[in-house]
Amino acid sequence: MEKEGWGFDFKSYTQLIKWYSTFGEIEEMKSLFMEIEEKGIKPDVYLYTCMVSGYCKMGDLVKACKVFDEMSERGLVPDGYIYGALINGLCKSGQMEAAEVRFNEMRSKGVWVNRCVFNAMMDGYCKLGNVEEALRVEGVMEGEGYEPDANAYNVTGTGLRKLDKHDKAKRLLLLMVDRGVVPNVLAYTTLIDIYCKQGDFVEAKMIFSEMESEGIKPYTGTYDTLIDGYFKHGNFIDAKRAFREMETKGVKPSTKTYTVLIDGYCKQGDFVKAKKTLFEMESNGVKPNTNTYTVLIDGYCKKGMMSEAYKLIMVMESKDLILNVYTYTSLVHGECKLGKVDNALKLFNEMPTKGLVPNVVTYTVVISGLSQEGRLDEALRLYNQMIEAGVIPDAAAYSALSFLVAQLEWQR
Repeated sequence: MEKEGWGFDFKSYTQLIKWYSTFGEIEEMKSLFMEIEEKGIKPDVYLYTCMVSGYCKMGDLVKACKVFDEMSERGLVPDGYIYGALINGLCKSGQMEAAEVRFNEMRSKGVWVNRCVFNAMMDGYCKLGNVEEALRVEGVMEGEGYEPDANAYNVTGTGLRKLDKHDKAKRLLLLMVDRGVVPNVLAYTTLIDIYCKQGDFVEAKMIFSEMESEGIKPYTGTYDTLIDGYFKHGNFIDAKRAFREMETKGVKPSTKTYTVLIDGYCKQGDFVKAKKTLFEMESNGVKPNTNTYTVLIDGYCKKGMMSEAYKLIMVMESKDLILNVYTYTSLVHGECKLGKVDNALKLFNEMPTKGLVPNVVTYTVVISGLSQEGRLDEALRLYNQMIEAGVIPDAAAYSALSFLVAQLEWQR
């Protein structure tokens, strides 16, 4: 830094390290940190916080923990901010055991735990589907004198919703209102999503209207929730109306919005509108992703339109979009539906070469296809392979197995 005409100034170094940390420029951040140490200057807690935060942003939690521990070994006392940065990083990466250790360590040392740390812990547990632990953390937070805010309620409400515990989630979010906590846009959107999943569009619209009357503007995700809900319950006119309203109010549709629309049109069997929406999306500067193409491919496969599906695969590959498990499963299903089980097996066997693990649906489709063709030994081998791979059969898989067993008994 000095070679470029800069004199040594600790404050400037600190600001640069913070900047590099914020934008993920890890090598530059490390280089400046080492320069400071080479000059015999001891980094302070703030600098270590920047380093920990930078490593967390890049997902390198091993180095983040190493830097944190190194700081403690040097006699510096960690404060709430550096603990918060590390715990937040661990929670985002799903390392909840490690996060819990740091969280308990922080509290046992009497370090101030702020609301953001509690919310990060709750969010981390909810993302792993462990809502009970999230609610335990919420109890600890209340015991420390914090009333849960809209973010805290939304985290646990969303966690319950993802576990299909809609009534419980709804009660929790309505309790928030009763306690005088003003819902934020995410909490309102979660409530709308719950009502949409339950098919109660009267309540969903009432919540939507209440949200607007409170001066909270719906964002893209709010409209995505409504549009998806309408399509899934066959309310195609309302779905299109919500999309038009969204555009009228200046809310820009996202990739997810267009994907939901394309999926809805495919489920209607209207592939002309689905393709038209894809073109409109691209002309509006919104890039389709793997999910966008997959919903259209899935629609074609379900109708046996495999040539159209493979055309889209070529488009995806030309755009360097990677096929995922769902894309392959759709193709496998389409081939089996047409009785082309060997083509399906070829795709199935290609998946591991692409780093993809077939899911229960992929296995079930191929097992059913083989059984239908009378290739019972192959079907049974594949079922055993699924069990050995640790894939848990669902109702459809057990149904396929029942058919297979019946066929084998009939042969005997």
